[in-house]
Amino acid sequence: QVQLVNSGGGSVQAGGSLRLSCVASGFTFSRYCMAWFRQAPGKEREGIAAIYTGGVEANYDASVKGRFTISTDNAKNTLYLQMNGLIPEDTGMYYCAAELSQCNKYWWSRTFAYKSWGQGTQVTVSA
Repeated sequence: QVQLVNSGGGSVQAGGSLRLSCVASGFTFSRYCMAWFRQAPGKEREGIAAIYTGGVEANYDASVKGRFTISTDNAKNTLYLQMNGLIPEDTGMYYCAAELSQCNKYWWSRTFAYKSWGQGTQVTVSA
């Protein structure tokens, strides 16, 4: 049974940093496209970063590129999102997601592409 558990959210001031974690279990971690999604209040869930656990290339949304870094520790079955230079617009619930596939540039940021989801962790950035 695939299980993803998010952690690491919190409240920070603008310019601060947070690191989110997503611990995976129940599947072979090294063959998945793993992604982070963000859902702001009243808005749709949007993909912000993705990485194939069998490689190193990552994909980023323009809104976070240069500030956020997605990475994995395959030995720990864990996905990370290092978030630096946080701004109020980054506020929202953050979810990790997993799909048995290499990441594809056409769908990595789309919610329909992922079967497995974490429970989410709240990030709040104050001005």
